[in-house]
This record gives sequence, structure tokens and C-alpha cells, in this order.
Amino acid sequence: MTKAELLAALDAAEAGRWDEAHGIVQQDEADETACWIHAVLHAIEGDRGNARYWFARAGKPDRAADDTSAELAAIRAAINA
Repeated sequence: MTKAELLAALDAAEAGRWDEAHGIVQQDEADETACWIHAVLHAIEGDRGNARYWFARAGKPDRAADDTSAELAAIRAAINA
């Protein structure tokens, strides 16, 4: 998944456009950053089981229950690093 696509998914998630963000990250379930975003999206919707699954696929600890906004900011920082 391209950097532009990942950033578009983040922009959509941060703007509350869950379905749009979800549609973007579903296009590449092998990309670890897309999986990370996917995990946070499921945390936002309250689907903890799916969130845990996607955090594991991303190789990331499940921290989104604490603060999904902070987790999205961490993803953006990682993409832009």
C-alpha cells in the first residue's frame, strides 16, 4: 500500500469516515501499517476481538483501547518518519 493511500485512510479515520478508511485498508491485508490502521478502526467501533486480531497481524501491541486518537497519531508519525 502506498504512503498516499495510508495517509488517506488516516485522514478518513480522523474525520470520522470509518467506512471510507476501512475500505482503503482492506485493499492490502498484507501491509503491516494498513493492518495497524485496520486494528484501530475496529477499536473505534468497539469490536475488540477484531481489533486484537489486526494488532497481531500488524505486529503491534494492542494499545488503542487507551486512546484511539493517540494511536492514529502514532501511525501518522511512523508513516512520515
